[in-house]
Amino acid sequence: MPRDHWKFEGVLAAPDRVGFLPDLPLPHHDPSTPLAIADMADAFGVTHRTLHFYEEKGLLTAARMGPMRVYNEDHIRRMAVINACREIDMPISTILELLTGLAGTEEQAEADRLFRDALLARRRELAAQQANLRRQMQRISELLETTNGGNEATDADGHVHLSPIESECLTFMADGYPAARIAGLMDMDVAAALTLEAGIIRKFGANNRFQAIAKAVLSGMISAE
Repeated sequence: MPRDHWKFEGVLAAPDRVGFLPDLPLPHHDPSTPLAIADMADAFGVTHRTLHFYEEKGLLTAARMGPMRVYNEDHIRRMAVINACREIDMPISTILELLTGLAGTEEQAEADRLFRDALLARRRELAAQQANLRRQMQRISELLETTNGGNEATDADGHVHLSPIESECLTFMADGYPAARIAGLMDMDVAAALTLEAGIIRKFGANNRFQAIAKAVLSGMISAE
């Protein structure tokens, strides 16, 4: 059965919550005593304003003990979910959608699955952002080389200078991996991998990846094995 809100003497508890929440680590406290707003804020490392904001957005509610806001065990468990989601910068709208879904769950396994799906979706979003950042960083490098007359591409001895990301990509190119496989290995989309590969080819003054790899081998940057 779903957990009921805990009832405390003198506390007007929120209505019974329907559904389950994922089991996440909770701050240490006496479960028989509700937390005042100051203690709740300290427990999760947030401000009073943050808690008020979550209430305004419909993510969290508080019970009342006279004029005071207090939080019982279910409030704390709900806040643990919200806090975990905010730590990975999950949008408020997405958290609200998740909590709405959790409210309709009929067993713990279903709640755990919904939470896991939300985490996986957020990881995909972050991976896409990471790919965009890499592509932008690569473009910045290209523009810097252009404005410097291409001098940043080679050092004083004429050796080609590659960024750590480019060096990693070159290794995979030398292993014979296609762009799609390199994208998977480097956690980026194919377009970003192709842009990275094109930049490496250009730095070596080559016409294709095979010429670039050959020049890298001749310069000792990668092994011929």
